[in-house]
Amino acid sequence: MSVVSKQKEQLRSAIQAAIEAAQAGGELELASVPEIGLEVPRDTDHGDFASNIALVTAKLARKAPREVAQIIVSHLPAGSFIRDVEVAGPGFINFFLSDDWLFETIRAIEKQGQTYGDSTHGAGEKILLEFVSANPVGPMNVVNARAAAVGDTLARLFRAAGYTVGTEFYVNDAGNQADVFARSLEARYQQLRNPEYPFPEDGYPASYVTDLAEVLDREHPHLGEMSLEERLAFCKRWGTDQMVEAQKADLKRYGVEFDLWFRERDLHSAGALKEAISFLENRGLLFEAEDALWFRSTDFGDDKDRVIVKSDGSYTYVTADIAYHHDKLKRGFTRLIDIWGPDHHGYIGRMKAAIQALGYSEDTLEVLILQYVALLRNGEQVKMSKRAGEFITMEDLVDEVGKDAARFFFLNRSPESHLDFDLDLAVEQSNENPVFYVQYAHARICSILRQGREMGVDLPKSDQVDLSLLAHEAEHALIKQLAALPEELLTAALERAPQRITPYALDLASLFHSFYTHCHILGEAEPVRDARLVLVTQVRSVLQKVLGILGVDAPEQM
Repeated sequence: MSVVSKQKEQLRSAIQAAIEAAQAGGELELASVPEIGLEVPRDTDHGDFASNIALVTAKLARKAPREVAQIIVSHLPAGSFIRDVEVAGPGFINFFLSDDWLFETIRAIEKQGQTYGDSTHGAGEKILLEFVSANPVGPMNVVNARAAAVGDTLARLFRAAGYTVGTEFYVNDAGNQADVFARSLEARYQQLRNPEYPFPEDGYPASYVTDLAEVLDREHPHLGEMSLEERLAFCKRWGTDQMVEAQKADLKRYGVEFDLWFRERDLHSAGALKEAISFLENRGLLFEAEDALWFRSTDFGDDKDRVIVKSDGSYTYVTADIAYHHDKLKRGFTRLIDIWGPDHHGYIGRMKAAIQALGYSEDTLEVLILQYVALLRNGEQVKMSKRAGEFITMEDLVDEVGKDAARFFFLNRSPESHLDFDLDLAVEQSNENPVFYVQYAHARICSILRQGREMGVDLPKSDQVDLSLLAHEAEHALIKQLAALPEELLTAALERAPQRITPYALDLASLFHSFYTHCHILGEAEPVRDARLVLVTQVRSVLQKVLGILGVDAPEQM
């Protein structure tokens, strides 16, 4: 249990005891006591914690909220960990605690290191997080890059919250787009010998296909001896394999590695689609109409029934999706979370229906929709990529701004919100650049500790210093931010809100920079110096933790 949670538990117990004492004395008459809410006020003048219990019980007690608050305050235990208490506004109770909990926070971080902030909340639940899943027919774009940052950070948050987490990239290498890609690659291969060879009208004309055809020609010079059918089959498998390897390399450079790259073609070869169809058929959930086979998805809330086998005998996309999610569930995952692109809203209903048809609760599947990204340079939207010809690739973006800025900027806004990505700001080395600002706080602490070592100052432990010397308001504000991390991480995981972590990091950096301005360290008398060295060491540890959750480096020098 975190230090903040312990303090809240103690406060709730004290408030509960005060209410019971007031009831015993006849000052309050309550049939029941609602849950006692406690929040950390944004304004430190309002105490360490605040409760609205008087407002929510006033009607039950048939008294004014402030009167209820005064009664509760009058029965709080004297001489306890509560240093002071006040009734504010319409009836809020603000609690000012002794400083012991702040010092306990420092000791907890020192003891727990990079596990500080973790919890066991999700123990027993097994999450499979699928994200990016870009088609293996071209380079990944900036929306894929945003999905990678969001998904990877969510996985890190879930693990910190105690969940068992698997991450997965679904390779759609058996659908129509893979066929179009194969025809495009085969045509570019032929054009190396015959420039007049026709290119498919629906093909992929970008330069990366020509580049790939040149590699194909070097590595497989006898491809031309095959029949067209054999050549297309080879291009489909070899070409998608090449694109997958390129995607893996781009993602690894971006700090994202998946537990499993799941190939759709393996679903087909294993007979998983036929198995899923048989499963639904045995449950009476299929019917024939218009020479096609349909899934009764409207039985489970979908807006219309869905074709799963077309009149020509081929499968639809939804068939493979049902088989894929059925496979996920058979692997023992208890919750499936998919991150989809902005044009996939319409797929949610059919997949929720499929999950129920497979015998699971619709809540077993969660879908997070990621919105579009606009890249801005000099205040204007960037539309073209010189390298790819059609769009800005993920590789282009990382080349220009780096992994850290890209991830931080993508995580600085809710995934469900449209994002304007300022390329100029992302490379700026100033306090206006949020990732620079946070990383500089870490580098500044490393510099302080390095200077201390050069001066012959041994880095002390918390039990070797007098933590009560940390009495400046800037120090207290900094420690309170450190104390907030466990609840912040858990809330971000439960709300699927990785965007909560970047403002936390910025606030922590801001509070550290303010502390650095107001509180000297190495030039102070030894007792104060050592207490502050312990504090900044724990700030460094938490910055490393938070940046690690975001997948951003914590540099020691800048």
